[in-house]
Amino acid sequence: MVLLGASGVGKSSLALRFGKDHFRSTSPTVGCAYLTQVVHLSEATLRFEIWDTAGQEKYQSVTPLYYRGAHAALLVYDISSRESFLRAQLWLTELEKQMVPGATVLWLVGNKGDLDEGRQVSSQEGEKLAKDRGLSFTETSARSGDQVHELMMAVAHRVYEQAGAEQGRLTEWTGTSPEDMRHRDTSNRLSSCCRVGP
Repeated sequence: MVLLGASGVGKSSLALRFGKDHFRSTSPTVGCAYLTQVVHLSEATLRFEIWDTAGQEKYQSVTPLYYRGAHAALLVYDISSRESFLRAQLWLTELEKQMVPGATVLWLVGNKGDLDEGRQVSSQEGEKLAKDRGLSFTETSARSGDQVHELMMAVAHRVYEQAGAEQGRLTEWTGTSPEDMRHRDTSNRLSSCCRVGP
């Protein structure tokens, strides 16, 4: 799973909620941060490698290394920043150029729901963009934790439905390290992200 979006939209905070279920203010990510999270479904157990990419423009040229081959991509924007919503649309255009249709679960995430009083992007706008471009949509708050667990479970179910049911799409976890990921061929969309098991 890769998290994409402008700097400051809360990608690192979302990743921390996914992996550790707590919140802390973070400084901008340099390059890419990495953590794992195990999700137990009734049908299988998935182990996600969660790649939190830097939102600054100077890192955009290396970001495709992380999202090629991803089973899920979350496009994150800040509901209190219209600019971040526009940037999410640019990220989406780049994703659409790189990804094989139907190979990756794409999710639009309006984060910072706790800043509703300063909202610049309505939930209807988010829903419309998602519907028009064939994405799923959720609003969350990494600070309060609102809808974060539900988002993780929904993504996991969608990944399993889309890829896990096809033999060979999800492969057995082999403990790939972040260092190994930097040096392997990430253009192969069958690369392992998840563990399938009882």
